[in-house]
Amino acid sequence: MRRRLLAVLTVLMGVAALLLCLPLAEGYARGRTEHLLLQRRSEAVRFADLAERMRTEADRAELAAEIGRYADLYGAGVAVVDTAGATLLRAGTGPGADGTGADGPGADGAGAAEARGRALTGRSTDRLPTVRPWGPDSVVLAEPVGRDERVSGAVLLAVPTDAARRDVTVRWSLIAAGALASFAAAALVAAGIARWLMRPVLDLDRAVERLAAGSLQARAGSDTGPPELRRLRQHFNTMAEAVADSIGRQRDFVADASHQLRNPLATLVLQLENVEPHVAPGPGLAEHARALDEAERLEELLDGLLALARVESGTAEPTRQDVSRAVRDRVTAWAPVFHAAGLELTADGVPEGLWTRALPDAAGRILDALLDNAVKFVPCGGRVEVGASRGSDGSTAVRVADDGPGVPQEQLGMLLRRFTRAPGHQNVPGSGLGLAIADEIARISGGGLDLAANTPHGLVAQVRLPPPRDTA
Repeated sequence: MRRRLLAVLTVLMGVAALLLCLPLAEGYARGRTEHLLLQRRSEAVRFADLAERMRTEADRAELAAEIGRYADLYGAGVAVVDTAGATLLRAGTGPGADGTGADGPGADGAGAAEARGRALTGRSTDRLPTVRPWGPDSVVLAEPVGRDERVSGAVLLAVPTDAARRDVTVRWSLIAAGALASFAAAALVAAGIARWLMRPVLDLDRAVERLAAGSLQARAGSDTGPPELRRLRQHFNTMAEAVADSIGRQRDFVADASHQLRNPLATLVLQLENVEPHVAPGPGLAEHARALDEAERLEELLDGLLALARVESGTAEPTRQDVSRAVRDRVTAWAPVFHAAGLELTADGVPEGLWTRALPDAAGRILDALLDNAVKFVPCGGRVEVGASRGSDGSTAVRVADDGPGVPQEQLGMLLRRFTRAPGHQNVPGSGLGLAIADEIARISGGGLDLAANTPHGLVAQVRLPPPRDTA
């Protein structure tokens, strides 16, 4: 967003610089053209006065000498024509030199004809084409010989514009340099303004991102920017404090309730077990067994809630841990359980040197949840494969794949929700918190848990853990 804001400000300043510089440059070019006209028109008026007083050959020779010296001095072309357009005198390269009357080399034919026509009707040239660095190379101006009804001819000057174009080029270069310097200074100011405006916004964005990722201690620390953004930062920090306090209270309640209920529940389970020998065989004994099962299920549910509350509290600091070793240790520990259930557990694809930085024993705890899930839902005779690999960014992926019945694709998303189970597995023992706890551990560690269907059937659970250089 800062780049877009800076781009908008830069474009606006560039347009403003152009709107200021172009009229200034064009105004100077027109002023220099007017100055050239005033300079050369006085010479044309003098030549016209001499032509009007021309009566004898001596006068003609004097005028020819004057225009010759002028043409040699200024590199201009001078022509004196009569009312019919015939050239009477000429010096240099200019109007009348090619025998066409007023048009000659180096001058614009249409412009020369127009200037001659105005002069023969008694009107002097009052406007020249604007001189710019690229042209025109010369301009033509004309002055009538005589006045009113006594016009007897015209004096035409083809004036080179080299000096005027050079002056215009120098001045335009100075204007362009000034514009570039002003634009560079304005761009630096715009960059500072954009940074000043966007710094609190970026700080708020990072704080919101950390808060959304589960870091309840995230706060916006920037105290710069406009007053409105500073007030927004204060309101955000107040909101974050309230959210963190509310979530903390909820987690504390869940943890305290789970912990406080475990003791009377354990006592209840013990009493039910003590009563069992005194219950006579029959319907009462079956009801007693069901009550004991429900009590044990409730105890398992409380243990899961307590574990989830501890994970969500985020009090543990991430540590560097060996994923390869954790995977091998947990597979070894679970091997007897799988053997007793008639399942095959293999871990052939676990290379050495897989490290991560995550919550303490994150890999082992997540793998316990995944293997417990597999041993519950994979039927006898099934196969469970455990593998691990390193990603291109240094992260570690642990994969648990089974060939059980699996879960339909549309139901995979619900398996990571708390207390949620697939419709076909409602009667299997469990609290529905195992995968949710595993996903929470992976998320807080900076990774994640993904579920997918196995081929041809079964379920694949893959957990991603961050590289050792990352922090949770």
